[in-house]
Amino acid sequence: MAESRFVYVTYIRTTPEKLWQALLEPEFTRQYWFETWHESDWKRGASWQLRIPDERIGHSGEVLEIEPQRRLVLSWRAEFKPELRAEGYSRVTFELEQQGESVKLTVIHESDNPDSKLVNTLAHGWPHLLASLKSLLETGESLAETRRWPKGL
Repeated sequence: MAESRFVYVTYIRTTPEKLWQALLEPEFTRQYWFETWHESDWKRGASWQLRIPDERIGHSGEVLEIEPQRRLVLSWRAEFKPELRAEGYSRVTFELEQQGESVKLTVIHESDNPDSKLVNTLAHGWPHLLASLKSLLETGESLAETRRWPKGL
């Protein structure tokens, strides 16, 4: 995989445990990820869904790899926009690495589709979302723009 690829690295003043919780647990994701939440058993081979506030499935896929507090790899298909859903599955990898008092978070989103519209769309969304996650963990408050699901989507 990797015809289309987006990589983002940030450092967050937190622990791997807290960052892991913030990535997976609904009480956290709703605060910085546009009121969305994950549904999954978080085991290799389990399905996962990202639910949006009106209960639709925003994204879905499968847990491909999971090493708590270190690495999570998901297959990822956009469900809420037909033109993005038509691309099929991409893959997102979250890597967490302790770096002193911080955690290095690397997010890699990739697709076999050259010029993937999904990866291009998410390449614009991931930085804002991850900045909001960083803000939430470091200050207790997410960025205002990522707190609500955008109207009309």
